[in-house]
Amino acid sequence: MHTAHHKKKLIARVRRVRGQIEAVERALEDERGCEAVVRTIAAARGAINALAAEVLCDHLADHLGAPRIPSRTRSAAATELAQVIRQFVG
Repeated sequence: MHTAHHKKKLIARVRRVRGQIEAVERALEDERGCEAVVRTIAAARGAINALAAEVLCDHLADHLGAPRIPSRTRSAAATELAQVIRQFVG
């Protein structure tokens, strides 16, 4: 699995996401203003989007970009990737 090759990097991103979500919780607990809460939520969304982009880019490189991958496997990987993207953006 291609995520295993980048495990440390991905876990670091997950920890950033966790920190962003905890910041949202703190903002709500501290009764910060709407603008500050929304800004914090936007930062958390950015962190999760960056994590998803990292996984998707790794998938592209490992399953579609490598010349050693047979075309049939590439086609299946492209279909799988399209489904994942639809789930993520939908």
